[in-house]
Amino acid sequence: MKKLALTLLQTSGSVVPLILRIALAAVMFPHGAQKALGWFGGPGFALFMATFTDKMHIPAPLAFLVVLTEFLGPIALFFGLLTRIAAFAIGFDMLIAAILVHIHFGFFMNWAGKQKGEGLEYDLLLWAIALALILQGAGAFSLDRMISTRFKTPGSKKLR
Repeated sequence: MKKLALTLLQTSGSVVPLILRIALAAVMFPHGAQKALGWFGGPGFALFMATFTDKMHIPAPLAFLVVLTEFLGPIALFFGLLTRIAAFAIGFDMLIAAILVHIHFGFFMNWAGKQKGEGLEYDLLLWAIALALILQGAGAFSLDRMISTRFKTPGSKKLR
């Protein structure tokens, strides 16, 4: 179990994952804050839950996971804590959003205001960032790196 935990946290000191996780956190946090707190013109928790459960017929536990993923996931990414798990959750969240909503509007986002919704291009960018973070980990200036470096087992490979 300890080895699995350290494997999930292990990362290099590269700044590339740092840039990607800060970008993903910055993009996703406002969406989560809309749902959880009603910030940025969002509905807030109660109205979001009602919309997802009553109008979209999504079970309440799954709707709650969306709020957790989109609100806590970016915070974890910002600090580089459990980065692979947060990135996977956000990527999966966006996959479901793409399947339930965005795929019906094609590829392009609604830049010109000529369609009723947003296409898949935004989702693809977020998936690519999430996948890179799953593969590379948190990178420089992350709690994942600090923890894995401190608790690595004797004889294990050194982290760069």
